[in-house]
Amino acid sequence: MAQARIVVVGISAAGTEASEWDKNTWPELEDLARHHPESGVHFQDTEIYNRTKDVNTVTGKYLAEKLKAEPWYKHIVPNFRQLSEERLGNEYDNGHAFTSVCINTAIYLPWLVSQCLLKGVVFKRANLVHISDASKIHHSGRKADVVVNCTGLSARKLGGVEDQNMMPIRGQTVLVRNEANVMCSTSGTDDGEDEVCYLMQRAAGGGTLLGGSYQRGNWDSQLDPSLAIRIMKRAVDLCPALTGGKGIEHLDIIRHGVGLRPYRQGGTRIETERIDGVWTVHNYGHGGFGYQASYGCSQKAVELVGQAVMPKSNL
Repeated sequence: MAQARIVVVGISAAGTEASEWDKNTWPELEDLARHHPESGVHFQDTEIYNRTKDVNTVTGKYLAEKLKAEPWYKHIVPNFRQLSEERLGNEYDNGHAFTSVCINTAIYLPWLVSQCLLKGVVFKRANLVHISDASKIHHSGRKADVVVNCTGLSARKLGGVEDQNMMPIRGQTVLVRNEANVMCSTSGTDDGEDEVCYLMQRAAGGGTLLGGSYQRGNWDSQLDPSLAIRIMKRAVDLCPALTGGKGIEHLDIIRHGVGLRPYRQGGTRIETERIDGVWTVHNYGHGGFGYQASYGCSQKAVELVGQAVMPKSNL
């Protein structure tokens, strides 16, 4: 979903390879926020609110690490601290705060393209029926020695891959002009076990994103107006500063959004496979945490590419 993502909305479990990807990504995002404001990445204070009754819900399982009073990332992110009972109120059982980053993807993605162009990367568009077809469209006119497969949900249908473990997790958001000056999220809601509440203010006037939902297996790309209203009500309840203590009618809506997170049962797939005589490095199935694990996953993929091909390969 091409919207802002924070580093810990959907966090990996402690001691897993995925947590290493997250851990290795943080320094890169921190550097961008500190030294490259043109990238659209900026620091924001973050507050996480948890309810013990959400532990066994859909969202609770997805956000399991966040529900812990002492999550593994407490040693990674700056200014980690527990929220006071006064701050938690009567609804939440525990919570913590820290400094995270927020990504305005409308700026960040074009910036990444520009960085690739500076390094001589050639971009091409093509419709592929089979993953091995990608090896035939190298800009040199020669067959590529390795293909890196980052096809997301398309990995379910793309020939040569056809990974039936891929499925969408539908998310819905509302982008508003109102400012919150803090990122907040909760472990669940009373509106449904696959609905969550989060808000994040994007850099450079990109608005504040309100969410959301975590609807596994739902392919519907159309807006659900009732869900949109629930999203806005929850956001205003969690952060009254959004509207100065007033209702959702005081939210200045820019647009509504629906996205399908590329989730993979069994976890992200980063591995090498020989397909039709071509080395393929798979890197897909990141669900809702693609940005927060991006550099760590890329480092792993680069390592696999290096193992699969000769130094002078035609990449």
